[in-house]
Amino acid sequence: MISKATFQFLKDLKKNNNRDWFMDNKSRFEEAKADFEEYINSLISQISKYDKGISHLQAKDCIFRIYRDVRFSKDKSPYKTNFGAHITSAKSKSEIHTKAGYYIHLAVGDSMLAGGAYLPPAPWLKNIRAEIDYHGEELKKIITSAAFKKYFKEIEGEKLVKAPKGVPKDHPDIELLKYKSYLAVHKLDDKTVLSKEFVTYSADVFKALKPFDDFLNRSQD
Repeated sequence: MISKATFQFLKDLKKNNNRDWFMDNKSRFEEAKADFEEYINSLISQISKYDKGISHLQAKDCIFRIYRDVRFSKDKSPYKTNFGAHITSAKSKSEIHTKAGYYIHLAVGDSMLAGGAYLPPAPWLKNIRAEIDYHGEELKKIITSAAFKKYFKEIEGEKLVKAPKGVPKDHPDIELLKYKSYLAVHKLDDKTVLSKEFVTYSADVFKALKPFDDFLNRSQD
């Protein structure tokens, strides 16, 4: 479970997003980070029961740094005010956006469990659209299933206004083919995140997500 102290640290960091405050509270950060790592390790263990492809991972392989890259941002706040991780079968962190997986974002009042393909590189996007072209009915069956609908309302992501190049505008799956990102997002309230059952709950959400991720990843086989 995620402790209240971890959320309190993130809440305080949001109000004091500067290096001096962070260094004065470095011990609190380390405790919060350790708490999040314990949750991720427990979650990996749970997910491994139905996805052996991630069973070799540890939390350190999946967790994002709290330090922001401010080089090209107008917002110069040095720290993220959330803890995040992406559990995938990718070989390295540099490749995590080339595989659909299990994304965790914890922030006070703004937590989520999600997955899919966020702005996939052009070759992968082309392959996803080809997979939909050949197996659109399969994808529609996945995203309308009771298991998927229990946690995810519909696919999210930016879409093209017109049909992708080379795709007829009257294609039966044109709306699915217009996506530039293929995302499934499950929002969380703070009570759920802080509950004792949060690891099990997260694993259940991701089990419902897995067929969607599998479809997107299969396009690269």
